[in-house]
Amino acid sequence: MTGGSVSGTGRSGSAAGPHGRVGATAEAPRRRGRPAGQPNNITKDRILAAAREEFSARGYDKTSIRGIGKAAGVDAALVHHYFGTKEQIFTTAVEVSLAPAMDIPAAISGGVGGIGERMARFMLEIWENPETRGPLLAVVRSAVTNDTAAALFRGLVSRTLLSRAAGELEAPDAEFRVQLAASQLVGIIMLRYVVKVEPMASAAPEQLVRMVAPALQRYLTAPDIGPDLPPDLASGLSPDLPPGLPPGP
Repeated sequence: MTGGSVSGTGRSGSAAGPHGRVGATAEAPRRRGRPAGQPNNITKDRILAAAREEFSARGYDKTSIRGIGKAAGVDAALVHHYFGTKEQIFTTAVEVSLAPAMDIPAAISGGVGGIGERMARFMLEIWENPETRGPLLAVVRSAVTNDTAAALFRGLVSRTLLSRAAGELEAPDAEFRVQLAASQLVGIIMLRYVVKVEPMASAAPEQLVRMVAPALQRYLTAPDIGPDLPPDLASGLSPDLPPGLPPGP
């Protein structure tokens, strides 16, 4: 670690002066780089964990590379070396936080029967687990406070999570259907885990799965779902609804 005092037995900078007094340069310069004795991967993990905490606590705007380095116990130069700019380290933090959700194709595979329930249970299990919820909370809190962070987060979610889920659907407008389903789940996630509104925050997870699954099932499989729904689509639309607006689940 840096910043500690050193003895006067070092190199020429610590030699005694002509009157036997240690010169002003006796204290060794602050060590740059990673903490001594730590492998690169451990140091990188520490920096990334510190970055998530800084983004969560301070928001994207007020988080700096210097602050991340200080929180991780390393020089800012080392943060730049491993991760680049603040945007790049935030992107990496989002990617790592989203990693558990990348298994969503396997979770929703197996045919259309029960796909809504499988998706709901998969996402809630990720958020119910403290180990996976913590990193996700950190990046979500940052993303809702800054336009740049929101754009980075939105881009990654769209390119990775949503596109992977859409690839499992054998239905027209698969991407739009997945976005509808995600909007339902994101609403629950924000109220339950971020804002912690009661009684949503304390409702039993299985109860939430049971209640939201039919809506997700319809979004993912019903024939009357699409961004350009014809007004005369005869798939159970109510005549009292405006043209193009499907009925509730």
